Amino acid sequence: MTPPPGWYRDPSGPHLERWWDGTAWTAHRRAPEAAAPPVPPPGSPSAAAGGKRAGAVALTTAGAVLVAAIVTGTVLLGKDDGAPGTRNLPQPAPTASGATPTAAPPPASPSKPSAEDPSRVVDELNGITLPLLDGWIRPEHVAQDDVVMTRDGTYDCPGDGGLCRHGLVISRTVTANDERSPEALAREDIPDAADDAYDRDLLGNRPFGGIESHEQVAAGPVAVAGRAGYFVRWRVRTAKGPGGHVQSLVFPSTVGTESPIVVRYVFDAGEDGPPLADMDRITEGIRPVGDASTGGGVGSSIGPTG
Repeated sequence: MTPPPGWYRDPSGPHLERWWDGTAWTAHRRAPEAAAPPVPPPGSPSAAAGGKRAGAVALTTAGAVLVAAIVTGTVLLGKDDGAPGTRNLPQPAPTASGATPTAAPPPASPSKPSAEDPSRVVDELNGITLPLLDGWIRPEHVAQDDVVMTRDGTYDCPGDGGLCRHGLVISRTVTANDERSPEALAREDIPDAADDAYDRDLLGNRPFGGIESHEQVAAGPVAVAGRAGYFVRWRVRTAKGPGGHVQSLVFPSTVGTESPIVVRYVFDAGEDGPPLADMDRITEGIRPVGDASTGGGVGSSIGPTG
């Protein structure tokens, strides 16, 4: 039985917590969040005794942490982070009280609206929010993973049948590639993005009759959420229907190990497709979670600003 998704003690670094997606470790790490002790009301006996106990508790806790670190370090010697087996499964991190916590709840779904601004979509795992423009909605009944928003409404696909959407925006983390250059990753991703959008679907059908040709219409560096990114945009022509535009945008995450994030844009061409300007507006509106001022866009300062 594998543990449920959640933050657990990192097997390769016990001083950190790492996100377990239910089947494997991801690249996301964070510092453990220590729970604050309850504060007794002024003048209570516990408040008076608290000052005397504070030094002893601090020393006891420091000693316990040191012992735990030594024991954990000994167990980890010679252990391969990527090796299978029960030793590499998530283990609950100890708390200051010694109680074993339950698994932390998983990050919010990318489609969950921000509590402060319902006009934005939150991708908690990658630490970004995206603007939800007019005509766009949070995904409903979408089989594809990592879709953060879709164009409102569906239509009958012109090819193999089924329902198609005039626009999709997808956000995911690059974890299966050691490459860290946003330009290299964007150029590597764009053919897959085009094939997934307009060639064959998840069932092997060709909703647009397949791709007949493509051409690059734009590419270049761009600042995204205060980070130096890169985008590549293709115009794709299909055997059936008007085809569309596909864009791969890659930039470093602002959280954890700064793993690259790829945001894919799929816009149908023709009068029913979303305006291409929405690609730029969404890119410019991407923000780090909790930071409404750090934006980006072509013409912004290229490079990390934090």
